Amino acid sequence: MDWGNVTVEDLMEALREVEWSTPPRPIPEFFSRFTAPRSYSKWTSRLKCNLYYYRTNYFILIMFILAVGFIRRPLSIVAAMFTGLSLAFLNDSFAVTFNEKVTRTVRQFSPHLAAKMRPPITPVLRGRPSKRSIHICGWPRSVFVFFFAAVSCVLWFTSSSLLSVAWALVIALLATLIHASLRTPNLKARLNTFREEFRAVWRNYSEL
Repeated sequence: MDWGNVTVEDLMEALREVEWSTPPRPIPEFFSRFTAPRSYSKWTSRLKCNLYYYRTNYFILIMFILAVGFIRRPLSIVAAMFTGLSLAFLNDSFAVTFNEKVTRTVRQFSPHLAAKMRPPITPVLRGRPSKRSIHICGWPRSVFVFFFAAVSCVLWFTSSSLLSVAWALVIALLATLIHASLRTPNLKARLNTFREEFRAVWRNYSEL
């Protein structure tokens, strides 16, 4: 795959649809080899490849830096957790898995309520079902994203640590950018990219 031809929109779409339960890469592999890119095109290609391949590692890294920055402020840690949840709900796999687990748990106590939490029926257009929007507990996903984002903003404001979170977030994003820029993509990253491409093609084919 030529990552130089991948746009930012394509990368964000891939991160949204990728499996959320992908385990992080081993730490020795994460810090194994670093080299400076030889050109701007090489740098952008490497940056996109590493952001996709080490996505779970970067998410853990950002959450860890935020937690360390607010170790003395428990309310800020809760705010960071709500911020992480709002971002996690943007991933299709996480949202669907969360909805299934919550619905399964509610069904054990109230099957009638669990039936109301089902997503709406997907309409059929031209002989095939249209792409279904993600619903959580019967509500559109955007409701949960905005809710957790709003709660996290209130908690950040209440804890009076907006400046601290800004600095911690800048440091976390800067650390991610430096690592993704200098980490040399290995054969595993390239093979993983081809495997994800095959899954995407097969998923689109199965929807026909």
